[in-house]
Amino acid sequence: MVRGSVTLIVLALGMPSLAAAQTASFGDSIGKLAASCGAEIVANCRGVNPDSNRLKECLSRNRDVLSPQCSSDYFGVFEAIQKRVAARITVANACQREIVKVCGGSTKETSKSVPCLVSTPKGISNNCLKAIDDAGYR
Repeated sequence: MVRGSVTLIVLALGMPSLAAAQTASFGDSIGKLAASCGAEIVANCRGVNPDSNRLKECLSRNRDVLSPQCSSDYFGVFEAIQKRVAARITVANACQREIVKVCGGSTKETSKSVPCLVSTPKGISNNCLKAIDDAGYR
């Protein structure tokens, strides 16, 4: 039961509800949260919709009963998730020209242009490449 609940939490947090240089991957962040706080999540956050905001709020409300490891890790994990989300938003702005001119895409649907941006080294600015790296697309 505990394993299934932790798996559900890991999957829910990995969904894009989700930057600064060298952001941590969603998988790494979720793995760290599951390892550090899995038992606390199951014990104290039962019935909480396991999206990143509600889960963070639940852990914050229950910080007096969290293990030292969970207490020290969970803020960093949620910060890493938010940075990755912000980095993915930045790609649309940093790569506007490339999305339209190089990939023939639309800036309203940036995600459809990501494979082109990643696989086409010519014509992609350094600023765009950095945004792609920070977002974890390559």
